[in-house]
Amino acid sequence: MPDLLFTNGTIWTGYGDAAELAVSAGRIADTATDATVIDLEGGFLMPSFGDGHAHPLFGGLEAQGPQIKGKATVEEIVAEVARYAAANPTLEWIVGGSYDPAIVPGGEFDARWLDAAVPDRPVVLRAYDYHTVWCNSVALERAGIGPSTPDPRLGWIVRRPDGSPLGTLREWHACDLVLDLVPDKSLDELVEGLAAASEAMASTGITWVQDAWVEPYMVEAYLEATRRGRLGFRANLGFRADPDGWSAQRALFSALRTYVDDHQVRQAAPRLVTANTVKFFADGVIEGGTAAMLEPYTDAPHSCGMPVWDPAALAEAVSAFDADGFQVHIHAIGDGGIRAALDAIERAVRENPAWERRPVIAHTQLVAAPDLPRFAELGVIANFEPLWAQLDPLQTELTVPRLGPDRADLQYPMETLRALGTRLSFGSDWPVSSQQPLLGIQIATTRQTVDGTPAWTPDERLTLEDALAAYTSGVAYQAFAEADRGTLEAGKAADLVWLSADPRKADPLELRHLEIRGTWLEGRRTF
Repeated sequence: MPDLLFTNGTIWTGYGDAAELAVSAGRIADTATDATVIDLEGGFLMPSFGDGHAHPLFGGLEAQGPQIKGKATVEEIVAEVARYAAANPTLEWIVGGSYDPAIVPGGEFDARWLDAAVPDRPVVLRAYDYHTVWCNSVALERAGIGPSTPDPRLGWIVRRPDGSPLGTLREWHACDLVLDLVPDKSLDELVEGLAAASEAMASTGITWVQDAWVEPYMVEAYLEATRRGRLGFRANLGFRADPDGWSAQRALFSALRTYVDDHQVRQAAPRLVTANTVKFFADGVIEGGTAAMLEPYTDAPHSCGMPVWDPAALAEAVSAFDADGFQVHIHAIGDGGIRAALDAIERAVRENPAWERRPVIAHTQLVAAPDLPRFAELGVIANFEPLWAQLDPLQTELTVPRLGPDRADLQYPMETLRALGTRLSFGSDWPVSSQQPLLGIQIATTRQTVDGTPAWTPDERLTLEDALAAYTSGVAYQAFAEADRGTLEAGKAADLVWLSADPRKADPLELRHLEIRGTWLEGRRTF
């Protein structure tokens, strides 16, 4: 690996500016010998971005199905499904992701719309929240879902007025009635999915990802992608804890953590993968009415949502995995879900020996006022997906009507939590939303949509420096890697991103247009 010398631009170290940056043997150095000179052409070099919450394998696999992401109407989605099905006549199932639930009132999609495109094979499409699926009639029939099928414990079958299933399924157990029937991907297909994800991450300046939903079968795909040189980012795997069988998972997750570590040592492979986290889903999503709330939904006064875990069981499981030395990473969106997550972490802190646990609450959408100071008090990292902090159609069409205006304006309290001393990290939840950090930074610092609508909850805007830190040093702290990454200091890994211009001097509403000119992972150029 050649030595590098970056010059002729602005170099932001994370705590100040420098004129040049030397890299030797993949690490930041005081000097570089016989270095290849990288002319920054007046651009901006900074620590590469991390993604504190994403689903890279799911995102990469979307490229292997109908390309429905970004389609603006039901007709466009159905046409793409028809095209894909015709081009792949031997596929037993048509599987794709991810459609926008806001294009249909209430996010309720009809099986008959897909029947018009594919009447003879099962079709299942994920909504981009990955908490909802849309099926055709054949898929419903294969799963045995009919008018008399009861809602499962964790899930809802959306129905027509006559009680027949509409074609939309919400949350775990309902979605799994169909998803469990889908044929497994081969190892080669999984590796190709990670390769596609690597390209997507590198192209936006990302070199570390918290995979926040890992099933055991995914572990071998990550290791095989590393062996084949197809994994272009560092990854920490977060194993999903099952509320119905978590106690039996403890030994398995510990064994897989050891297997990942030992395998990379034996193979003398680049140490790109760790498996140090357990992921919990405390609740669902507000737009689907399944996030756990302290008070009923405005549009459904009979419902406070759908907790995935009983709070006492969540606390017991979090404390157990914390005792096993796993970092806990909890999806919690509603104020009820976030309170349950904080209570669970508080139990782990109280019951277990002290250690550098760094628990994460991901999404942190609606926090009750008494719970805001508890983040810093318990050492909880608040992980935000900043792209969501805008009044886009998902908010205006689905979320705000469910919350009402008063609660809606309390969402994503980034600056409030930061001012209280909470550590922040940023992520994308890709493929739920765009993985582009610059777009997320634009929204975090403006709380405006890309067309420049007036700022929503402007008191929660972050400064540009704080937003950059959340995507760099904040994520490095979440990854237990601040001694190695997140700022540019001698001896640290040369994980770098080159931007076309200094974002601190750019129009805040144009940040997303800055060009990514290069990404380096430990001195190796990945984009």
